[in-house]
Amino acid sequence: MAQIDPTDEGFQVDAELIAEGFGLTPDEVNRRMRDGRMTSRCEKGMGEDAGRWRLTFYSGGRTLRLTLGPDLQVISRASFAAPRRSG
Repeated sequence: MAQIDPTDEGFQVDAELIAEGFGLTPDEVNRRMRDGRMTSRCEKGMGEDAGRWRLTFYSGGRTLRLTLGPDLQVISRASFAAPRRSG
């Protein structure tokens, strides 16, 4: 079972959970994280979203978004094309 554990810097997420969202192997997730082809963002919920966290992963033009509840369990998951940045 995939785990999400809090750390001083945010969260440690099992590569297996991320791999499922991108259609990759856990080894490929680890390689992409190491070489910078996969990045992530962690956001803490405020106001009506207090107690929730949003973890977003970006790789190869795709985005995986995991929303965690107060118990740090995944309450929603979405995978979609990454929005293009203007500029």
